[in-house]
Amino acid sequence: MHSTLIVARMSPGDGDDVAKLFSDFDATDMPHLMGTRRRQLFSYRGLYFHLQDFDAEDGGEAIEAAKTHPSFVRISADLKPFIQAYDPDTWRSPADAMAQRFYHWSAR
Repeated sequence: MHSTLIVARMSPGDGDDVAKLFSDFDATDMPHLMGTRRRQLFSYRGLYFHLQDFDAEDGGEAIEAAKTHPSFVRISADLKPFIQAYDPDTWRSPADAMAQRFYHWSAR
């Protein structure tokens, strides 16, 4: 399984709106097309954390393939009023907002 964690900024009161957008998105065939196994959204003091687990080792390839799908383009546009880049000066793509894992443990 492959996981990604996107870090961005979100106003504390926008969680319900963002959750609704993802609830509608996840009710489509897009999670299957992207190989998404699980999505979790977190907020903490104006920060937004989007943890996504994929079936494949490299979920990035599946996302790249799905980026031009109309549903993916739509949710990206719909999230813009709610989610801002953590560092707008360096943001060029979602890859610029992905946290780098430096430790991992799991039960066998």
